[in-house]
Amino acid sequence: MTTQPFKNVYLLPQTNQLTGLYTIIRDKNTTRSDFIFYSDRIIRLLVEEGLNHMPVVDKTVSTHTGEEFHGLGFEGKICGVSIVRAGESMEQGLREVCRSVRIGKILIQRDEETALPKLFYEKLPEDIDNRYVFLLDPMLATGGSAIMATDVLIKRGVKAERICFLNLIGCKEGIDNYHKAHPGVKIITGCVDRGLNEQRFLVPGLGDFGDRYYCI
Repeated sequence: MTTQPFKNVYLLPQTNQLTGLYTIIRDKNTTRSDFIFYSDRIIRLLVEEGLNHMPVVDKTVSTHTGEEFHGLGFEGKICGVSIVRAGESMEQGLREVCRSVRIGKILIQRDEETALPKLFYEKLPEDIDNRYVFLLDPMLATGGSAIMATDVLIKRGVKAERICFLNLIGCKEGIDNYHKAHPGVKIITGCVDRGLNEQRFLVPGLGDFGDRYYCI
């Protein structure tokens, strides 16, 4: 059963399997290939949980035995929006679960003079205002980039209640900052760390997710 550590935050069930996966990706001695493999497993779990929050309608189908099965069907269209570059690591997991899903991208980088996030690029589906959006970024630290990315989505007409923000690790400070700006957005995460260090990295954390996924 998914738990809620904070309002509108959904935490994956803290099973032994999940704890084992996080132990592997947090380990500084884990190879890049293993980091990718086990991160991808967690990402898939996050996407599956995200789908649990999508609206459904009653649907009846006929089976091969001539009987009817009264089930459910998903309502509405989904798209993913990744915060470049670390968020792009989550795109494949979404594609593996949702066939032919549309993907948008938002590039946000820190301004060296102000130390604040700055929007550099966005490419989103034209009909994104009619879709349910999975916002993808592995780490929720201060929340600055995620807040700006969500601002972009809302300016494009996406309703807050249609956005699910998926991340592997968050912390209370980032969650509070994000929900102060966007209280109506659901956050789906696999772990809530104890906080941030002086360099504003999550602790215990796992380092720079994008570097470990793409470079190291």
